[in-house]
Amino acid sequence: MQKSHAFSFSSVKHSLTFITTGTSGKTNLPEFVITASMGKVELVHCNIIKREVEPKQDWARKLFKERPEVPQFYLERCLFNQHLFKANMDVFKKRFNQTEGSHVLQRLSGCELDDESGEVKGFEQYGYDGEDFISLDLQTETWIAPKTQAVVIKHLWDGDKERLKRIQHMLMSMCPNWLKIYMPYGRSILQRTERPSVSFLQKTPSSPVCCHATGFYPDRADLFWRKDGEEIHEGVEKGQILPNHDGTFQMSSELNVSLIKHEDWRRYDCVFQLSGLTEDIVSMLDKTQIQTNWVSPSEFPVGPVVGGAAGVVLLLVISGVLYCCWRNRNGEKQGNQRI
Repeated sequence: MQKSHAFSFSSVKHSLTFITTGTSGKTNLPEFVITASMGKVELVHCNIIKREVEPKQDWARKLFKERPEVPQFYLERCLFNQHLFKANMDVFKKRFNQTEGSHVLQRLSGCELDDESGEVKGFEQYGYDGEDFISLDLQTETWIAPKTQAVVIKHLWDGDKERLKRIQHMLMSMCPNWLKIYMPYGRSILQRTERPSVSFLQKTPSSPVCCHATGFYPDRADLFWRKDGEEIHEGVEKGQILPNHDGTFQMSSELNVSLIKHEDWRRYDCVFQLSGLTEDIVSMLDKTQIQTNWVSPSEFPVGPVVGGAAGVVLLLVISGVLYCCWRNRNGEKQGNQRI
């Protein structure tokens, strides 16, 4: 028998992330853009056409007003990186022997600060046309090249010791200092706790039951199935934590119920745990609480009015079920395509 689930949340970590994107050729993307985010919350967006930075949160607007050096720094960084990115794009295209077509160069950089220990972790990596291209190992102060086309660039960048020192200073010193300045402004938003709504979804009576939690914050959470109070793994497929459009998060976990006897359903429950909540949210597996898009032919409503109303409700349930299942299958894949 499995031991009871004991999920411990680590110390709170805050991160400041810069995502820089440059494009060439005909694309539907802007030619150049930089966004800065704290955790998963977008802080500022650089508008290169207007030559200004746009705060994306009310607390960021207050920060910019009281600390004018902050937007000024971001604007200078934006303008400088526009030219740097164009030069890097030309170098990368040359390494791939590309003279035509549309291409995308991205850089993910920033830092993570542990609230308790004060430990700082910096990161800087480049992606080209959707694939990892080169990344910096701050401990060895060398660049890692997973692609053969990046090896020459690695040697060039390894030899530029002054550039390495600037990057290390920015990621390990300046970046955590910015975090300490920003945190008091965004604390009420970034350190809030929001409870999720938890529901059961199922496509057909023989399909897995999807336990879906959505609307929670922060993203330090866990969702699992239990039988007789003990966590189970057999017949369970767990999804990734994914963002919602409103800044909250969602996750799901599927349980294969095809081999579970009807009288045994009451022995199963779905448990949600969230950092900041003292009690677990426990939902007992109950057929009457499952939302489904399956309707037997004998139960299908007849008539234009009834049928139309039922169609709207049915469409909403279908959307929820498909959303849960699609997210569960593709969460990890999408998460890996960020850079």
